[in-house]
Amino acid sequence: MRTLNHHLILYDAECPMCQFYTRAFTRSGMLDRSGRVPYQNIPAAACPLVDLQRAVNEIALIDTKTGEVKYGVESLFKVIGHSFPLFRPLFSWRPFLWIMRKIYAFISYNRKVIIPAPASTVQTPQPAFRLRYRLAWLATTGLIAAAILTRYAHLLTGILPAGGPWREYLICTGQIFFQGIVVSIVAPAKRWDYLGNMMTISLAGSFALAPAIAIAALTHLPPIAATGWFLIVAGLMLFEHIRRAKLLRLDWTLTISWVAYRLVVLILINIFATSF
Repeated sequence: MRTLNHHLILYDAECPMCQFYTRAFTRSGMLDRSGRVPYQNIPAAACPLVDLQRAVNEIALIDTKTGEVKYGVESLFKVIGHSFPLFRPLFSWRPFLWIMRKIYAFISYNRKVIIPAPASTVQTPQPAFRLRYRLAWLATTGLIAAAILTRYAHLLTGILPAGGPWREYLICTGQIFFQGIVVSIVAPAKRWDYLGNMMTISLAGSFALAPAIAIAALTHLPPIAATGWFLIVAGLMLFEHIRRAKLLRLDWTLTISWVAYRLVVLILINIFATSF
């Protein structure tokens, strides 16, 4: 493996994902051991050619000899392509590069709601907000969560009434709109951060249900067991919702409304049975 010498990658010290993969670069020898540093610790005068806000949005890679700076997915491809030249033609192929730029931006602009940083009194540069990427995050997580929940609902037959194919999609969409209204009333400035965090919780909860679906595909899973696991996952989601609400410095209103919505939906499912 070839080491990319004389390069410095700037990462977000508040982002566990950024810390993980940049540390992997240095530990694997793809970059020098001293080839990574948090952008929070870089004085503006030290790297005059770096667009700091862009480096916050998209991880920056600096050539310390020439001063050349690459951002985002291009910086990652530069490191990977140097160590693995086989991938260079793929990394330079425009359709692939365009797709990866979109995927990178989708993750980067939502990274603070995917894995939120602990609350801090120190003001540090934050990624710019892009509404289209947040809406894309809400839509993507909602569709994935609803699809998994639709499969899981079949495991609860006998405990809960079976529903139509679109029931879980309507529930997930309704939760976004309902909580969107509540947060717009109590904390409008935090609307999109809250909704992004809320749907990350929904996505994580649906992924936690997936193993039960896999088990049920291989053997009989009693509805009572599926219900028990569902309740455990729901409890974990509640604790995570409380934790994230505290990080956002939100009061209990959002957690209460989040629980109330789900309880009302559960009552409606039992009242309207298969028609819902």
